[in-house]
Amino acid sequence: MRSPSLLKPVAAGLCCEGGGFHIDPVRAVERALITHGHSDHARPGHRAVLATQETLDIMRLRYGDDFAGSTQAISYGEEIRLNDVTVAFHPAGHVLGSAQIMVTDGQTRIVASGDYKDAPDPTCALFEIVPCDIFITEATFGLPIFRHGEAEGEIRKLLDSVALFPERAHLVGAYSLGKAQRIIALLRKAGYTAPIYLHGAMEKITRYYESRGIALGELRLVKGVKKADLAGTITLAPPSAITDIWTRRFPDPVAAFASGWMRTRARARQKGIELPLVISDHADWEGLTTTITATGAGEVWVTHGQEDALVHWCKAKGLKARPLDLVGYGDEDEPSTMGEGERP
Repeated sequence: MRSPSLLKPVAAGLCCEGGGFHIDPVRAVERALITHGHSDHARPGHRAVLATQETLDIMRLRYGDDFAGSTQAISYGEEIRLNDVTVAFHPAGHVLGSAQIMVTDGQTRIVASGDYKDAPDPTCALFEIVPCDIFITEATFGLPIFRHGEAEGEIRKLLDSVALFPERAHLVGAYSLGKAQRIIALLRKAGYTAPIYLHGAMEKITRYYESRGIALGELRLVKGVKKADLAGTITLAPPSAITDIWTRRFPDPVAAFASGWMRTRARARQKGIELPLVISDHADWEGLTTTITATGAGEVWVTHGQEDALVHWCKAKGLKARPLDLVGYGDEDEPSTMGEGERP
């Protein structure tokens, strides 16, 4: 493997000794470079944090003003010298502010993808191919069975269900950072102009998206709304809330869940989902393999997900590849299921 000292997996995550930093560390470190604001990648307590302005803002919203000793914002495409290496952040297309991190010592160029998707998303910058020698890719949906398809078609399924059951409320489980705002934007794009309701845990991040110029139409909190008035409406809530006793405030609710995992029917049944929506903020199998090829990387490191299948695919294509077996990454862990006043 080339340049083993440029980036290497350690207990805290990916470490760059020459630059004096870690990427998305799972424990507090001196300097952290953060790819995006999901809590399995963006943790508080670091001495210094370098990230996009949006990621810093999201961490501040979630953890408070003192989430790090110091912070520095970096723009997409901007290069910064850190000791013996140069780093640059490029759009990852995952959520607002998400980035791939390029690291180079002048000889080897490594790109750590963080979480990414290559599908268009009206709420964040489009994923950018960054040529490199070594590509570190996520593999959340790293199996050939995962083909996400067009999100617009899933939104049409939701709207068709709303039209078919005007007496019922539709509750859509979605992570509060990224997925919820994308669904709202896609609903608006599809012509849905009615108010969209939010669980209290969704409000803070969603209002932040609006403050960054992302138009989401009329949004209302569920709190205080009469049960009868929620017939025929759409409400966005954390995934754990849509099958919780919180749902008793809705008339005959339809439980929907927007996730790439909804491609497997068994998982939808297990979670009690009536209306599975295959909408993911991660690349599917085709997105992963197409991206790996497009980077031109001769070596691929695979992390947090279905590592073995993607490593096997890479080797079959003549690429050097290995799993990183990093621990501590996965689906976004909602920091709070219930917002203030959300108890039934």
